[in-house]
Amino acid sequence: MTGFATPEQLARRTASAVDAAVAAGRDLGLTVTGPRVLHDLFSVVVHLAPSPVVARVPVVLPPTETPEALARRQQAELDVAQWLDARSTPVIPPSPLVPRRPVARDGFSLTFWQYVEEDRDRAPDYAANSRRTAALHAALRSYPGELSFLSTADPDNIAASLTSLAGRPDLLAPDDVDRARREWELLEPLVRSRTAFEAAFPGIGLQPVHGDCPPANIFHSTAGDLYADFELLTLGPVEWDLATLGPELVAAYDRGAAEAGIRPLDERVLRFVDAVGRLRGITALALAPQLPVLVEYLTPMVEPWRGMPFAGGVEL
Repeated sequence: MTGFATPEQLARRTASAVDAAVAAGRDLGLTVTGPRVLHDLFSVVVHLAPSPVVARVPVVLPPTETPEALARRQQAELDVAQWLDARSTPVIPPSPLVPRRPVARDGFSLTFWQYVEEDRDRAPDYAANSRRTAALHAALRSYPGELSFLSTADPDNIAASLTSLAGRPDLLAPDDVDRARREWELLEPLVRSRTAFEAAFPGIGLQPVHGDCPPANIFHSTAGDLYADFELLTLGPVEWDLATLGPELVAAYDRGAAEAGIRPLDERVLRFVDAVGRLRGITALALAPQLPVLVEYLTPMVEPWRGMPFAGGVEL
């Protein structure tokens, strides 16, 4: 593979992110003597030990993401996590030891979170997590923060990624790029326009949603399960949070929705968000030069997508 970050470059990027997190933490008055990387993929997540603080440092970003947009997104995440925590919704909250804001350091933008011990003996139960997502949606319905419609879909980045992939047949074949372009032409107007979405799906209410597959972002702590990673918080249909997860997890969510007193998922909206979600996954291959493991993670999506109805059978 050509033009991909080497293991040495990836290691230097991680080390730079850790150095920035340590320096920023110390500037804010934290004692940091034994930093430990907890996670390293799109972000480097660092426990600033012995302080009970975790720094999250995004390191893989789309070319359309500006520093200002990233900081706004990070502030929205900090705000909603604090709001939920204050209302006893089980979340990983921002650290109370530092100001609740993103911090720029050495070319990175960092956020700081309360350290929570992970229960490493528990495997994720995605059906239980999907059921629990309905309770999160019920809690988020009254969130007062101002949010943009389906900003998490990042339509500018999907368009830019399609252009990039047109020059990378090693990542996505030309015929696949052509189909993805045509699907996006159909779906894009409903992603960009709340008015168009509401005309296509009348009666489907919009509300704050997690934005980034909450069934995969429930943290199993030693003290219980916590909602986490609200960095893609957005205004949208609740179906967005269940996109591409399949009928078993959709059914689990609907059971949770009945318990929480909110509506079940709508089949037509699910087809739409599934189609957009698959395109987001496939076009994320454009980030593989920054994060080569994405080839392994995302390429298996392509073959099943080829066998599906165009745009997932969405009828507009």
